[in-house]
Amino acid sequence: MSLPLEGIKVIELGNFIAGPFCGMLLGDMGADVIKVERPKNGDQTRAMPPMVNGQSASFAALNRNKQSLVLDLKQPEAIEILKKLVKESDVFLENNRPGVLEKLGLGAADLKAINPNIVYVSASGFGQTGPHRKRAGVNLIVEAFSGTLSVTGAPGEMPMRPGIQTADIFGALFATYAALSGLISVLKGRGGKVADVSLVEASIAAAAWETAYYLATNDVPERLGNQHRLNTPYQLFETIDKEYLAIGTPNDELFKRFMLALDLGDHLTDQRFSSYVLRKQNEAHLLAIVEPAVSQRSSHELEALLMQAGVPCSRMHNIKEVFEDPHIIDRKVAVDIEHPVMGKMKAVRNPVLFEEGSPTIRLHAPSLGEHSAQILQGLGYTPEQIQSYADQGVVLLHKPIN
Repeated sequence: MSLPLEGIKVIELGNFIAGPFCGMLLGDMGADVIKVERPKNGDQTRAMPPMVNGQSASFAALNRNKQSLVLDLKQPEAIEILKKLVKESDVFLENNRPGVLEKLGLGAADLKAINPNIVYVSASGFGQTGPHRKRAGVNLIVEAFSGTLSVTGAPGEMPMRPGIQTADIFGALFATYAALSGLISVLKGRGGKVADVSLVEASIAAAAWETAYYLATNDVPERLGNQHRLNTPYQLFETIDKEYLAIGTPNDELFKRFMLALDLGDHLTDQRFSSYVLRKQNEAHLLAIVEPAVSQRSSHELEALLMQAGVPCSRMHNIKEVFEDPHIIDRKVAVDIEHPVMGKMKAVRNPVLFEEGSPTIRLHAPSLGEHSAQILQGLGYTPEQIQSYADQGVVLLHKPIN
């Protein structure tokens, strides 16, 4: 069964999360992704814990369905190899600091001169232009600059860093969107596109409610803790067993069901709670009624009651509970894969399911330079030439050529 991106060749000069996650998503959909790494240590994520048999599980989680080609781009022969690869590729994906690749003759203009149909996607902290273009932009710094941290956490307290890498993942998703849009442009005969994806701007775009609020009112959104910016009740509640239950009532009908389930139906005639807007305006009064009622029930009991009533809710799961949930097991979210060094291990499958031909994990995350010889042979280099390049340090081979 064919995958949507079969026959598409992607070159990834990616490091850490944003570039590699984008490359992985393209690879999951069938693209032939060649990950170009630097000698010695390669992608810096290779050194990140947890380590399994000397291999990084963090690297493995971001770099499946790829081949590893190691080139020393400080040497002209390596640049020549990469440009030869560009001639037969469809997407060039990179998340280096702006200006680095231009100095090597690998900027967008350089590569489009070689292959006009190449889709050139750059993901960086602050984008390719502007006063901050060369400013370091790792995940936390992007979250701080973009305003993400300013609305995360409890009022009056130090902002809380999100528990996942929001800026990197948002950037990776927009980079994937850019790559796919560029491929469609080529398909329609309009030529390759050059995409400039800023992680800061991806985070700003993802803050849809917060930016809309500010741009419409000029009021600065504040941290609200567990409360929602526009709706109530829509937050975490503590139950009698000291667990947390997320409950959301984003319309009048769901609010009615929620109040009836809690035996609080008498308050449905209170005009303060009669509409979406009025409930938010009178949130403190409403929560003073709702929170005590919730706190007298156990999380499992109340979750079951609200689910029966059709009210959106969920106990707060830890990661272990997520993977033990019958629904997640039934959907086969965690799959078994074989890694030549780490052995049998579990991985999270791609979240997209097609009726047929769904993304699969075809290749384990590669060892450093695992496919260098194979890729160069595919470009027409002889074993003798490849070994000579290896001896000069132009390329790194995973093992000697037979």
